[in-house]
Amino acid sequence: MLTLTRRALAAGTALMLLSGAALAQAPIVIKFSHVVAPDTPKGRGADKFKELAEKYTAGRVKVEVYPNSQLFKDKEEVEALQLGAVQMLAPSLAKFGPLGAKEFEVFDLPYILPDKAALRRVTDGALGKRLFDKLQTKGITGLAYWDNGFKVMSANKPLRMPADFRGLKMRIQSSKVLEAEFRALGAIPQVMAFSEVYQGMQTGVVDGSENTPSNMYTQKHHEVQKYITLSDHGYIGYAVITNKKFWDGLPAEIRAELDKAMTEATVYANEVADKDNAEALDEMKKSGKTTLITLTADEKAAWKAALEPVTADMTKRVGKDVIEEFQKEAKGGTQ
Repeated sequence: MLTLTRRALAAGTALMLLSGAALAQAPIVIKFSHVVAPDTPKGRGADKFKELAEKYTAGRVKVEVYPNSQLFKDKEEVEALQLGAVQMLAPSLAKFGPLGAKEFEVFDLPYILPDKAALRRVTDGALGKRLFDKLQTKGITGLAYWDNGFKVMSANKPLRMPADFRGLKMRIQSSKVLEAEFRALGAIPQVMAFSEVYQGMQTGVVDGSENTPSNMYTQKHHEVQKYITLSDHGYIGYAVITNKKFWDGLPAEIRAELDKAMTEATVYANEVADKDNAEALDEMKKSGKTTLITLTADEKAAWKAALEPVTADMTKRVGKDVIEEFQKEAKGGTQ
């Protein structure tokens, strides 16, 4: 009887050890949620990170990508990350203002970036790092900056001069800077989740929006907007972020491989951004459902003049030092 008991105990212990070993070998799951289509710069970047992360960790990490707001909408996703419901996001930089990191809204200021080279000097420089450091107290770790591109305007009337915006209801992301921009143009800014914009345009809840061509095309905005103005008035970029507690709790060797995957996915995402936006503009033009408007030098000068006061008005909110550092790094200077 005693022998049987010992055998049972030994068998039970063996089963427990086997179960523990099986659990130890279970992959670490990273839920990567985002609000745009898979065939956008962000969507492609997320898929590339999944591919590389699983490859470099030899299957010890499994990345589940959820595009098109499948899990959470714009307003919900950052809170979901903080609560641990997802482990990774790539929200637009405008999302961090409402979170209390108002300095990120410097990226929303009109005509502050002359080109992508200037942008890279900022995101790869001291300011880019300092902005990420501000997220630590929010339970968030910043991993990388991903491009989308420069924004265009859409509406059901031609938008050539600031006066053309008067009275239009224009969809924006939640950002005090973007709100001030549209008020400066005489429009009525309407905060709306990205996933709801197409229906909002179709039903007349909003008259137009600003976004990058790739985002507009993949959400079929051009089918319910007669005109797109190639204004390049602002920039949309993303911060790839993770739950700080989750990230800090990873084994060091796993974190190193994920850092490597993120670095390579970032290069890939940034390379495809320009290509995807150019192709999206071409496809929207070929559809015949919308007309592309190129601003003349005088028209663009009028836009810049109308929007110039926004930067001064936002100095107190965003921070004079942040704006000055941004402008200096963008021009190739150092602090």
